[in-house]
Amino acid sequence: MDLFALEELVIVLAASVLIIYLSHKLKLPSVIGFLLTGVLIGPGGLSLVKNTETVNILAEIGVVMLLFTIGLEFEPARLKRIQ
Repeated sequence: MDLFALEELVIVLAASVLIIYLSHKLKLPSVIGFLLTGVLIGPGGLSLVKNTETVNILAEIGVVMLLFTIGLEFEPARLKRIQ
């Protein structure tokens, strides 16, 4: 990972931490804050993150983590009831 990608990663993570804090203070869902952050720091907004390849990799890792968490919380008995 080059220095430029690391810089963008730090920008995304710092913005995410700030948005989570603000959305909890305003009693808004974090997802709305994340969407607004993406629009703001992405190529369509302030262009703080120009290389979207790093963000795409982070998004893929996030999806894998989400699916893993869902798999941990899912009960096999519940699956049998669906059939």
